[in-house]
Amino acid sequence: EKEKQKLSQFLNSVKAEFMVVYGRRRIGKTYLIRQYFENSKNLFFNATGMKEGKLEDQTKHFSEQIGRSFFNGMTPKAGTSWEEVFKLLTDVIEQTKKIYKAKKIVLFLDEFPWMASKNSKLLEKLDYYWNQHWSNDDRIKLIICGSSASWIIDKIIYNKGGLHNRVTYTLQLEPFTLGETRKFLSHLGFKINHRQVTQVYMITGGVPHYLAQLNSNASIDQNIDEIAFSKNSFLFSEFDKLFSSLFDDVEAYLNILKILAAQPLGMGQAALFETLKIPKGQGTLSKLKSLEICGFIMSFTPYGHKEKGTYYKIIDEYTLFYFAWLAPLGNILSSKGLGQHYWEKRKLTPEWLAWSGYAFESLCHKHSMHIAQALGISASSVPGTWRYIPKKNSTDQGAQIDLLFDRDDDAITLCEIKYTENPLSIDKAYAKNLTQKMEVFRERTKTTKQLFLALISAAGLKKSIYSEELVNHLVTLDHLFID
Repeated sequence: EKEKQKLSQFLNSVKAEFMVVYGRRRIGKTYLIRQYFENSKNLFFNATGMKEGKLEDQTKHFSEQIGRSFFNGMTPKAGTSWEEVFKLLTDVIEQTKKIYKAKKIVLFLDEFPWMASKNSKLLEKLDYYWNQHWSNDDRIKLIICGSSASWIIDKIIYNKGGLHNRVTYTLQLEPFTLGETRKFLSHLGFKINHRQVTQVYMITGGVPHYLAQLNSNASIDQNIDEIAFSKNSFLFSEFDKLFSSLFDDVEAYLNILKILAAQPLGMGQAALFETLKIPKGQGTLSKLKSLEICGFIMSFTPYGHKEKGTYYKIIDEYTLFYFAWLAPLGNILSSKGLGQHYWEKRKLTPEWLAWSGYAFESLCHKHSMHIAQALGISASSVPGTWRYIPKKNSTDQGAQIDLLFDRDDDAITLCEIKYTENPLSIDKAYAKNLTQKMEVFRERTKTTKQLFLALISAAGLKKSIYSEELVNHLVTLDHLFID
């Protein structure tokens, strides 16, 4: 809904506008733009880049689309360069003034990075025609879109040439929230509860196209068996396609993700470079930035650890699921699959419990604003994480804080995140562990702020004398579904 509001503002503007839309593959960028503008009473031109397409093929396709949009399907003579093609488009737009004077003209250039083949001079020509022609026509609304988010940001939004500061709107399309996932699954005919929606989310990451693979006539476990563990399953096959469509040096990106997948609590930059066995350089830093822009990882500085530098962790649930469950079974999934009831049998195994805990923690970080709202604290409170690992042979106690909020009111809320099948029970031993965590945090950070403990529990909390004494706030799944 918020994206549609932005598109409405963009379309109804009284001047020429230049929008950049970006987001990972399968997130619904093309669907959103086409659904919104194809049914409007305006002129809609859409050309899509071809991956690894030659310049002559790209310009021929572009010319054909000009014919479909403006000449009732009659194809004009195809240009052989972007100069010729953009000139043709500009001339056609000029001619429309006589016939469609009051109509807006939406120019949607989809998968734009794929159009920019080597030596094509596409960016230079876009720069020229936007600045010299299209930006002077109040009817024109230009949309550049692509799945290669890092390319879009570097080459368009932060362009240092003629396109510098020319973009008037940016729209990053992100995965669905839990609430949006519930609505989408309901639209597909599912009648499932919050726990079942959460299980789906921890595998698909809220990516619409992945959710659309599910069958409402089957149970959640049956669906997971089919889309994940059958022969050449959708989620198994999708992984290579996803990263190949986003990045050129795909193996380097996958190597980074593989290392981070083995460190679900996060990994420091220095340790990451050491494991990669390469010196710190701009090339790898750029790859980390690209992975973060695309929503696969997050960079963070643990609370009070400024001198330790940047840490990284995977926050995309699908990526976590792939490395935990699908990659180790690659040979089997390629040859025969695992049959029915596999996922059901894996539940509550140690491997499943470990994975579900990390996946739910990732989900909670994505919904940190929902959690802040449930806790009744300011939206400006800074979310973060914290960990203390004692030195080797030290007798000090270590501690891990899953999520914390550094509040504006001289307080910090420490959050313990737990994914369990049944309401969580805090016994004497667990209470001691939680108390120790808070003590280690206060001692190591030297904070003088008031500390509160919040429990984020997927299954709720079973009250006990220990929970009454320790837990100040409880956040449940229901809170995470509130839009």
